[in-house]
Amino acid sequence: MATPETLMTRRVRDNPVALARLTGAFYLYIIVAGIFAEAFVRGTLVNAGDAAATAASITGAQSLWRIGLTAELFMLAADIFVALLLYELLKPVSRRLALLGAGFHLVSTAIAGFKSVLLLVPLMLLGGGDYLQAFGQQQIEAATLFAIKLHGQTYDISLFAFGISCLFKGYLIYRSGFLPRILGALMVLAGLCYVANSVLNILSPAFASGLFPWIMLPCLVGEAGLTFWLLIAGVNKETWMARDEVQQA
Repeated sequence: MATPETLMTRRVRDNPVALARLTGAFYLYIIVAGIFAEAFVRGTLVNAGDAAATAASITGAQSLWRIGLTAELFMLAADIFVALLLYELLKPVSRRLALLGAGFHLVSTAIAGFKSVLLLVPLMLLGGGDYLQAFGQQQIEAATLFAIKLHGQTYDISLFAFGISCLFKGYLIYRSGFLPRILGALMVLAGLCYVANSVLNILSPAFASGLFPWIMLPCLVGEAGLTFWLLIAGVNKETWMARDEVQQA
């Protein structure tokens, strides 16, 4: 009896181009939803230096905040699919390295799940309730901004794991032959930038803030480049199948 893993492997071998395009579609959602949640939700509602203003903004636009949180939840699901689908696409190059890349990617997704929970805290604190009567308004506002800032710090940690996964994936793409080498090099650069940004935010936040957002531009270029290549071109099917046959031998 065929197992789900066997059936998936057979489908990948039959049409790796379609799988690559599906991967690109999930990746595109992650990029678009991430920009929306960061720039158009938190970017418009959060004032990093004013807890009272932040609380007032979220209270006045709770629907927008909830939409942003919902977008992040779907990002988590899409991220899991991308991790597993890229593993299937890249394992003909090296099954072990592809597994390491997927493993670090899933660790990043798990940490990102925790950071998403933190975005519920402002809704709970600002939504009222008898259990909140023990806290003053300033305490509630301060706790709201603290949760949002902790969300950002947790995000940096998740990107550390994701950056390591990008290093593995970039190397595999570079060595694959069925995807352009330039995409592999860009993904390695993206991984280095993610790791550097996360480490610097812990060791020297002031220095890291001076590099932001420029240090993240290679990440956007690398991931967007890979996304659109997967969506439009997929992979070189003949080369992919030849490498897969060697891996299976």
